[in-house]
Amino acid sequence: MKAYQPFPSLCEGDHIRILCTARSVEAVDLQPATEWLSSLGFQVSLGKTIGNKDHQYGGTNEKRLHDFMDALKDENVNAIWIARGGYGTVKIVDQIDLNVLNGKNKLLIGYSDVTHLHGLWQCNGLQSMHAFMPREIGEKSKAVRESFQYAATQSPQNYTIPNTQHLKPVTLKAPIVGGNLSVLVSMLGSATFPELDGHFLFIEDLDELLYHVDRMVTVLSRAGKLAHLKGLIVGGFTDIKDHDTPFGKTVEEIIQEHTADYSYPVIYGFPAGHVVDNYSFVLGKDITVAIKKENITISQ
Repeated sequence: MKAYQPFPSLCEGDHIRILCTARSVEAVDLQPATEWLSSLGFQVSLGKTIGNKDHQYGGTNEKRLHDFMDALKDENVNAIWIARGGYGTVKIVDQIDLNVLNGKNKLLIGYSDVTHLHGLWQCNGLQSMHAFMPREIGEKSKAVRESFQYAATQSPQNYTIPNTQHLKPVTLKAPIVGGNLSVLVSMLGSATFPELDGHFLFIEDLDELLYHVDRMVTVLSRAGKLAHLKGLIVGGFTDIKDHDTPFGKTVEEIIQEHTADYSYPVIYGFPAGHVVDNYSFVLGKDITVAIKKENITISQ
């Protein structure tokens, strides 16, 4: 089984840099997040891409790449938190040089379009952190914010959800990888598509049509990427729409159709993704899935 290098746990006084790799963000939109981080004892700085704009992007491809590499090379920066998702990280991911880390790991934080960067980290044997974006913090509960702190400090946490599917009791352990389904599928065939065999795969998505979801899961299936998982963890599938002519299947039914031939568990309702209760967890790190008659506990 592939081993992933942990990131150093964040400690009071550590420095977090917030920057853009995709859509633009204004500094005022990040003030609640910077104030929260400061209250926890962290140093916070904003990258040069914050407040920058090139159409939808937070600056040109060159500026976004340069800002990211500056933070990556800066030994005084302990973590990079991506300010916003959307689209654009794919335009710079292949130019990011992790050799500047000199065999170390630096904490990368985000989700959605950041799936591209998580793939880069995991393909280089590094752990990273799936978590909400700083511009979203105003809608996050105390529990969600605490999960961010637990993941960033490599502290144990667990989530319990009902075993509504009546899955057979079993306990399994393996690393978890994945992210946004649309982005993950777009990475197929690239150098940053993560290893899935023997892993738990996490997927989530937003604002897709049901037949789009089916197409994407079909692509993963045809590519053989669903055949050798340890398990499939399904997060939020938010604002999923149907065509004027109904597709005829729910998201759950689509996924079940493509995984029915496999013996691994498929678990729905994991509290992460484009949902208000977007809890944090570490990608590339082992999770333990304990399935019991009444409920399922996912621990990390």
